[in-house]
Amino acid sequence: MVRIGYLGVAHGHGASYAGRFRAGSAARLTRVYDRDPERARRFAATYGMEVAPSPDEVLRESDAVVVAAETAFHAELCLQAVAAGRAVLCQKPLALTLEACDAIVGAVERAGTYFETAFQMRYDPANRRLRELVHSGAVGRVGWARRRHCIGALFDERFRTGASRWHTEPAMNRGMFFDDAVHATDFLRWVFGEPTSVLAEVGAQLSDIEDTGLAIYRFAGGALVELANSSTTLVGENTCEVYGDQGVLIQNHDDGVSTGPVLPPQPVLLKLYRRAEADRGWQDQGLPLPAGHGVRIAAVADGFLEALAQGRPTATAWDGRQAVAMVLGAYASAATGTRVPLSAARAGGES
Repeated sequence: MVRIGYLGVAHGHGASYAGRFRAGSAARLTRVYDRDPERARRFAATYGMEVAPSPDEVLRESDAVVVAAETAFHAELCLQAVAAGRAVLCQKPLALTLEACDAIVGAVERAGTYFETAFQMRYDPANRRLRELVHSGAVGRVGWARRRHCIGALFDERFRTGASRWHTEPAMNRGMFFDDAVHATDFLRWVFGEPTSVLAEVGAQLSDIEDTGLAIYRFAGGALVELANSSTTLVGENTCEVYGDQGVLIQNHDDGVSTGPVLPPQPVLLKLYRRAEADRGWQDQGLPLPAGHGVRIAAVADGFLEALAQGRPTATAWDGRQAVAMVLGAYASAATGTRVPLSAARAGGES
């Protein structure tokens, strides 16, 4: 049984993981530390944990830790955990800067400890099937694709002014595009490989703070891929489109705004059209729609335990670093109005 502690509980996804950990038999929740003692007490009471006065106490009583603090504190907490030899599940984004990300990557490599960046999109069955189809050549050479990853959080005044407001504060989390688009940048790199450049616009469209970003990434394999991310989206349907010279993939209902609020009569998660099988038309991949987007988020907990047992992180610290680099590149492009080059993966880097 894995003893799991928490270093920070500001991010709501941490609670989803705790619920799954507590419901299973493979893990036992231990202690929780948060810079806000009252927040730690509430979390501890909900999930049957003890409050720790410092990160050190959590680390002494745990085999693995979840880092779900505000993004600004990820680096220092991750570095403490790695130095103590503990396995880490760090909520995205990995850190605010590439320098901080690199410090985490370097520490993990030197210590040889287990480290995973929490990207629930890598655990989703529809995403895994889409990636498998692309990598198997089912659609041939990909010319272009687009991915929408959106939420409606900024339409909720409680999110903007309540306990979650740190998501919108530059010192804590840069901004909403940084906070949420990092899911999609990791997905794109996971599916299409390493990007080489980005051209983007990021701004306030339907609110008085940054809420929307549109980016075009060029990948080393030649594909042009659009990313659309917004925190002011009411509902949606189509999530991902992949266009190749031998086929097309259409994925629907794969983010929060398209999974539950409003659904068509017969929702189809993933369908494939192949030139060589044109007579079959669209081929439904037969994947069931989850009960809600929260199912995908909670899946990280079970996936983390399985991956930890195998010693193979689903998304490494380097993956977390590269996802941040792609978002920061989009910010740089938006600020300068130019296409920004992105560095290729290091030799031997995992993906």
